[in-house]
Amino acid sequence: MPSLVSPPSLAELKKRRAPVHNVNAEHKETLTRLEQFAVWITDHVGTMGFFIVIFIWTLSWLVWNSFAPKELRFDPFPAFVFWLFISNMIQIFLMPLIMIGQNLQGRHAEARAESDYEVNVKAERETEVILMHLEEQGRLLKEIAKKVG
Repeated sequence: MPSLVSPPSLAELKKRRAPVHNVNAEHKETLTRLEQFAVWITDHVGTMGFFIVIFIWTLSWLVWNSFAPKELRFDPFPAFVFWLFISNMIQIFLMPLIMIGQNLQGRHAEARAESDYEVNVKAERETEVILMHLEEQGRLLKEIAKKVG
């Protein structure tokens, strides 16, 4: 029994196929310098390296201002007012930058997910065409086998 729908040819498939694009490069090109800075901050603040730097800075500050000679201490124990002020300023500036960076990373993740979906749809279509061609070849082989045998 001949198939009612013939599978599309390779040329037809190529005409229908949209070109694959690099979502990562496209996203990076759309970012302004300030947005790139926010993403850089977001990427680096959430690392062990940043934690270690902050930890060592804090520990050094507290130890120095607790045990150094009194005339060399610049932020007296136990209040450490200057240290609290600097720490709060760092937090105030980092918090919005991190939130901006996370929003930009979220947009990038959505674009990647959409691109992945498009690639999956293309792969599914091409797989269906391959299966249709295989079915057609199987049918033709059966017809040839009947005629020969």
